[in-house]
Amino acid sequence: MDFHTSVLQKEVLEALQVVPGEYYLDATLGGGGHTKAILDFGGRVTALDVDTDAINYTSKKLGAKKLKSGVWVTPDTNLTIYQRNFKDLDEVARLAGIKAFAGVLFDLGVSSYMLDTPERGFSFSKNGPLDMRMDTGLGVTASDLINGLNEGELYELFTKLGEERNARRLARDIVRSRLEKRIETTTDLAQIIKKSVGRREKGIDPATRVFMALRIVVNDELNNLREALPRASQLLGTGGRLAVISFHSLEDRIVKDFFKSEPSLKMLNKKPLTASAQELKENLRARSAKLRVAEKVT
Repeated sequence: MDFHTSVLQKEVLEALQVVPGEYYLDATLGGGGHTKAILDFGGRVTALDVDTDAINYTSKKLGAKKLKSGVWVTPDTNLTIYQRNFKDLDEVARLAGIKAFAGVLFDLGVSSYMLDTPERGFSFSKNGPLDMRMDTGLGVTASDLINGLNEGELYELFTKLGEERNARRLARDIVRSRLEKRIETTTDLAQIIKKSVGRREKGIDPATRVFMALRIVVNDELNNLREALPRASQLLGTGGRLAVISFHSLEDRIVKDFFKSEPSLKMLNKKPLTASAQELKENLRARSAKLRVAEKVT
């Protein structure tokens, strides 16, 4: 099976400085591009993902077999996959029997696999149920939020998590639309947004920020990140690298502030690394990706 090249893959490999035989933690397995690259350089990987579909898809590509409930392993044992949220990475390390990693990677946001699967409801360009749960065991969907929150709550959600300048108009128009018919699909919501805002901004679809805000709150992404970063730092051996790719200014701010405030870490790039012109030509999804890297010094 062919692998897609993950966002900022070259930069991630340079940041992690993969050493053959050392242990690395990929906190966001997704389509497996970063994990495969680390394995190809001789690293040993412990990978996490909450999404059953993504794990089933990627484990086949990487040759990992299900060992027991929630755990997949390759025959050479160089890769072990756990079905867990990345905020539980310290518990996963304990289960794996690994006390320190040479590198930890977070590739935040939605995997290409999720975006390309309409049934998961992450993409405004593909019609599907308005779901957006990375872990399908979660109770609240994006549809529950878009149909259940009042106008003020929607405005606050779009403003704080989507940084959407048209939040008030969008909240009002969504509430009016759902009085006529419940908003059930990604296309339903995208059409309401397009009708309300009526334009693209610098090539960005008008639904982008609303969909992002909904996804963040459905999956509690910012709180999970705040919990995970200090745990990841504690799992690094001296000289180990922590690399985080974010796609949203709120995520990037959390990462930057943590790197600055954590005395055991030294920031290696004052400004985040971004995609090259060549990568942007090949993958538009890389346009908002920012990579920050820190090294464990004590």
